[in-house]
Amino acid sequence: MAARTKTSKDRPSYRCTECGWQTAKWLGRCPECQAWGTVEEYGAAPAVRTTAPGRVTTSALPIGQVDGRQATARSTGVPELDRVLGGGLVPGAVVLVAGEPGVGKSTLLLDVAAKSASDEHRTLYVTGEESASQVRLRADRIHAIDDHLYLAAETDLAAVLGHLDAVKPSLLILDSVQTVASPEIDGAPGGMAQVREVAGALIRASKERGMSTLLVGHVTKDGAIAGPRLLEHLVDVVLHFEGDRHARLRLVRGVKNRYGTTDEVGCFELHDEGITGLADPSGLFLTRRAEPVPGTCLTVTLEGRRPLVAEVQALTVDSQIPSPRRTTSGLETSRVSMMLAVLEQRGRISALGKRDIYSATVGGVKLSEPAADLAVALALASAASDTPLPKNLVAIGEVGLAGEVRRVTGVQRRLAEAHRLGFTHALVPGDPGKVPAGMKVTEVADIGDALRVLPRSRRREAPREQEDRR
Repeated sequence: MAARTKTSKDRPSYRCTECGWQTAKWLGRCPECQAWGTVEEYGAAPAVRTTAPGRVTTSALPIGQVDGRQATARSTGVPELDRVLGGGLVPGAVVLVAGEPGVGKSTLLLDVAAKSASDEHRTLYVTGEESASQVRLRADRIHAIDDHLYLAAETDLAAVLGHLDAVKPSLLILDSVQTVASPEIDGAPGGMAQVREVAGALIRASKERGMSTLLVGHVTKDGAIAGPRLLEHLVDVVLHFEGDRHARLRLVRGVKNRYGTTDEVGCFELHDEGITGLADPSGLFLTRRAEPVPGTCLTVTLEGRRPLVAEVQALTVDSQIPSPRRTTSGLETSRVSMMLAVLEQRGRISALGKRDIYSATVGGVKLSEPAADLAVALALASAASDTPLPKNLVAIGEVGLAGEVRRVTGVQRRLAEAHRLGFTHALVPGDPGKVPAGMKVTEVADIGDALRVLPRSRRREAPREQEDRR
């Protein structure tokens, strides 16, 4: 008797217990979620099927005949968040808000929930991490009480969908998507399969109802959004909530936005009574003094398209150990080390290598763009010579390893912001463009030209310069 050939129904199938990915053969590592040892046999291989053409729900129209008024954005009541969203929340849009624990996500969204609620637009706030009474205490503290704001504490997806049928909200806020699970999907809440199912169900409900949805997402140790990468592709907008928990400043940065640009940043201040938007946040990053202090220099950084005036501080002291300390806060350590090398080799300042050096920013702002290089270099040189820079001076420019000062983007916007705040003198690379009236702008070609702003009467001569004169 001839042996019976195995068909596709007889062959076993394998599935990843973490994300639900299926395959016809066993693998040691799931190619979807990169987990090891999670692919297990669970049944026969799925039969190959083809999809036949079906009935269309709506007829295709020329794009010029599509009514665009249905996608008009509605304000959230928080202007800084509207700035990042591109004008507000679009009906049917799904927004993913991610950030570290304690940064202020729940506080901001509860404030948005109260300010967005009205007679015509109900808001449903669903929490899976806290009880309803805990959220009520926070709402009392930040004055986020409204008769049209509905609150529910649920961790079951079916119950959340039931609340949508009962309340019929215009805005849904889910805090957070990792705490809600569907009983029809295997795995614990927060797993890849559960997050995918919960997000998919809420996205379908949002599109069908024309309801805006804000989903809070957890982040990993590296700061990436937890869960499958597919989650970021499914939603319409991805926002990152950033900020040091020990500082007042919070930034909401757009990473993906189908309804606006991704180069906008919203600035907020977190305090005891909640969180408020900052239309002019530059004051948080400055220290107003009657007289200039050695080791301080001001620069103008661009957060998205918004110029912010920030202060760089540096301090140098004699080292008591063979390997001097290099400590930074708010600045990239690698960029500070590069500026030290450029000052020693190109700026003829050789006393920095044997001293402890501390550099930081004011107000918790983080300066990562190269445009702050010139301010960092001048602050270090001012601290090393114990000579203050001229009052009302800002420095803008990237410094290369050859000592040259390179051009950066948005110089005119930076100068306009500095002039608006009362600064009268600026050091910039060559060809800065149109300069604000009444502002003195000095073009510098290299670090040597920039160091000439230090008063010669109090400047300490470097040992290398003394040797050259001998």
